[in-house]
Amino acid sequence: MGNTIGEILPLAIGVAISPVPIIAVILMLFAERARSTAPAFLGGWVLGLAVAGGIILAIADQVDYDPDSGPTLAASIVRLLLGLLFLAFSSRQLQRRPEPGQEPEMPRWMSAIDAFGPGRALGLGVLLSGVNPKNLALTLGAALTIAQAPLSGTEAAISLVVFIIIASLSIGIPVLIYLVMGERAKRVLDSWKDWLIANNATVMFVLLLVFGMVLVGRGISGLTE
Repeated sequence: MGNTIGEILPLAIGVAISPVPIIAVILMLFAERARSTAPAFLGGWVLGLAVAGGIILAIADQVDYDPDSGPTLAASIVRLLLGLLFLAFSSRQLQRRPEPGQEPEMPRWMSAIDAFGPGRALGLGVLLSGVNPKNLALTLGAALTIAQAPLSGTEAAISLVVFIIIASLSIGIPVLIYLVMGERAKRVLDSWKDWLIANNATVMFVLLLVFGMVLVGRGISGLTE
């Protein structure tokens, strides 16, 4: 199980490095209903990953797989396609990088976060974690890795839980800092938010490029074995 967790750990970190959701939860922590909306957003984030990961893992478990035979053909093709998709997304992020002095463009819904209640925050968390293409692709990769490992049902479930916990740290840590420090946390969180807004496209470009190359490499390796 340790080897499997080691393989899915980079994928979980890839999910955690999601600038837009981190900015969203920090904005919620600046709103009037921070103590209800931010934890609800975190809950939705975890729920989205759990549902997506659980469904993919259940489907992948139905595939007959021999652990001694190496990656299946289908899994290798999926990894290759995901890698190519990530490389295409990384190129798009590079094109979207703002020019020096230009204000970075953020999603329009962020301007309405102050009006969010717990229900909308929960739903947004689900969408940004379990439906977001980048996170869904990384969750798919992690679930395939878990399904192909020689694990018991309990070990597979524990591996998925570890993936979800690591993937949720970037959302959970700002919430925890606010709950512990209260209003004193705003200056720290505000500096994080400003940096992420300014560097969102660059962070996503590097992240998608690295994971795209890794997945393409693993896909090609599996196809040529």
